[in-house]
Amino acid sequence: MTSLILAPWSEQGLALLHRQNTRELTEHLGGPETAEQVQRRHQRYLELGGGQMFLVLLEGEVVGSVGYWSTEHDGEPCYETGYGILPDHQGRGFAVEALRLCAARAARDGDRAWLHAFPSIHHAASNAVCRKAGFELVGDCEFEYPPGHFIRSNDWRLALTVE
Repeated sequence: MTSLILAPWSEQGLALLHRQNTRELTEHLGGPETAEQVQRRHQRYLELGGGQMFLVLLEGEVVGSVGYWSTEHDGEPCYETGYGILPDHQGRGFAVEALRLCAARAARDGDRAWLHAFPSIHHAASNAVCRKAGFELVGDCEFEYPPGHFIRSNDWRLALTVE
């Protein structure tokens, strides 16, 4: 497999967010956002503290995004992760590879013991990514995303250790 590279979030990310803002890619995330919401998301990613958002690059081409940020889950500090690969590049293991690279960065640069992912229980592909990336399934939970919208999610976690 051609190896992916994670690059820090940059102005290129705005175009990616617009490309990812489709009904297909946001089906399990509350649906597409307005242009203003996409712009605000991009700005948050540029200014993200307590974590890092990345562009996923394949031979110099932006094919997706992945990142981690500080949060609390069940009263414990941890990181949460999110990821998305553009449709033309799905099904080839890129999300799994990007998530593993992101976890390694969180372990190296961060200060939290766990990285959690909360895909919808109905999103089979996203749950498979977590399993293949080495996360353990803790159980299901109610998860608020986007704000004000609660979904039934699986709680996947990965112990962050520096290798």
